[in-house]
Amino acid sequence: MNPAERKPFRFGVVVRRADTGKDWAERARRIEDIGFSTLLMPDHFVGPRFAPIAGLTAAAMATSTLRIGTLVFSNDYRHPVVLAKELATLDVLSEGRLDVGLGTGWMRQDYDQAGLAFDSPKVRFERFAEALEVLRGVWSEGPFTYHGTYYDIDGLDQEPKPIQRPYPKLLFPGGGPRMLRLAAWYGDYINLTLRVQADGTAVDPTDGGYEAFLDKIETVRAAAGDRFDSIELGTSVQQVGIPTDREQWSAMSTDDRQRQTPQVLLGNVQDMADKLRYWRDTHGLNFFVLHNDKDLDAFAPVVEMLAGS
Repeated sequence: MNPAERKPFRFGVVVRRADTGKDWAERARRIEDIGFSTLLMPDHFVGPRFAPIAGLTAAAMATSTLRIGTLVFSNDYRHPVVLAKELATLDVLSEGRLDVGLGTGWMRQDYDQAGLAFDSPKVRFERFAEALEVLRGVWSEGPFTYHGTYYDIDGLDQEPKPIQRPYPKLLFPGGGPRMLRLAAWYGDYINLTLRVQADGTAVDPTDGGYEAFLDKIETVRAAAGDRFDSIELGTSVQQVGIPTDREQWSAMSTDDRQRQTPQVLLGNVQDMADKLRYWRDTHGLNFFVLHNDKDLDAFAPVVEMLAGS
């Protein structure tokens, strides 16, 4: 890649909870001080996690430059008109620092334990595509009308509008070709992921590895066309650093295919930084998300070395 075409490194981190409001605010400020661009939260009912809108609001109030967002809102959990109102308000309160991560919803356990219908991947994807049109429409100026299969909106002119115009930046996960193509058409950021099985219980065992990862990049490139250069492409870093015992090494050796991708960064700080430089300089990835903030201490030196460069 031509050095002039390289996008600067950006880093996000997924944070799920803290013991107190003070701890949460201090965590957000530390993440900002290290050089991360974005604090992200997941959207699930099960597990020890804060609710994202309240958590992101608190993080925004505790910081001044840190962007806040989700990885990702699950469309099936809330109506897009309700979500649009909440997010427009959050964009105003954060002074335009909101990144909106969006997905269909996928984790079967959430649906089963909350009593929600778990529809087929096709239905969930089609409903999500409609919801995306509703969000963008409600955030636009003037009354919005939409008559689809899943949503019916009649002359809604909702305020406030987001500060970011025409709407906040959109982040999409992408594992399968349908979502990758949609992300390529609409996304500002794309987080390359492993595909999930249709039943929503586990990662698809047929996916993964270096070649599959490159194929996802090419799917995005082909679908995006002229807008590809404006997309910030990246992935979540699942494993970092040097394991401290044999058990950790064994856990990291369960799928050697993923070691070839930027989702696994093993070694010292220089090793990790060099691998990320390879993926940025050779394949155009520049936005890397630390999957778990328990690894913050191990990954912080990499962020401090590369962020913005």
